[in-house]
Amino acid sequence: MKKTIKLITAAVIVLCISAFTLTKTTLSEGYKIGDVAEDFSLKNVDGKMVSLSDYKNAKGFIVTFTCNTCPYAIAYEDRIIALDKKYASKGYPVIAIMPNNVSVKPDDNLDAMKQRSKEKGFTFPYLIDKEQKVYPKFGATKTPHMFILQKTKKGNVVKYIGAIDDNYKDAASVTTKYVEKAVDALLQGKDIEQTETKAIGCSIKV
Repeated sequence: MKKTIKLITAAVIVLCISAFTLTKTTLSEGYKIGDVAEDFSLKNVDGKMVSLSDYKNAKGFIVTFTCNTCPYAIAYEDRIIALDKKYASKGYPVIAIMPNNVSVKPDDNLDAMKQRSKEKGFTFPYLIDKEQKVYPKFGATKTPHMFILQKTKKGNVVKYIGAIDDNYKDAASVTTKYVEKAVDALLQGKDIEQTETKAIGCSIKV
C-alpha cells in the first residue's frame, strides 16, 4: 500500500513539473515587448512577395494576423481598414497576414483571400503564411492578433501586442482603442501606456 502511495505521489509530482514546464515554455514562445522582429517574405494576394524591408520610408508597422473565416476577424475588418487609412500616410501601414492551415480551413486559401481583399477593398497587403513559419515567431495565437513594430537602428522593435480595442462586438461601443493609442504615442515620441492586452479571436488553425 505504501509503495502504491509513493508511486502515485511520484507520478503527480512529475505531472506537475511537466505542466509547469509546458506553461513556462508556452509563455516564452514568440516575441516580447522590446524584441526585434525578423523580416519575412510572404506572398500577397497580387502574387508579389512582400517584406518589411520593402517599406523604405515606414516608421513602423501595424501587423495583424487575420483570416477570412473567423467571425472575430470579420468583425474587425472595417476597423483594420480604417487603421491603414489613418496611419499608412503617417508611416505606420497595416500588414495583414493569414496564418491558418488551409487544409483545415479551405475558405482561407489564397484564392479566397484574393476574393475577400477585392470585396472589402483592402488598402494593405494581405499575405499568406503558407508554411506557417511566421506567426509562431511572433507568438500569434488568435485571429485577429495585433503587433505594432517601430523601425529603429536595431531593427523593427515590438512595441505593442494584443487586441485592436476593447469591444469586438460593436465598434460604436469601443471605449479604448489600444492600437490607435499605441501608434499615436509612438508618433508623438511618447511611451505607450498599455503595451500588452489580451487578443480576442479564433485560435490559429495548424
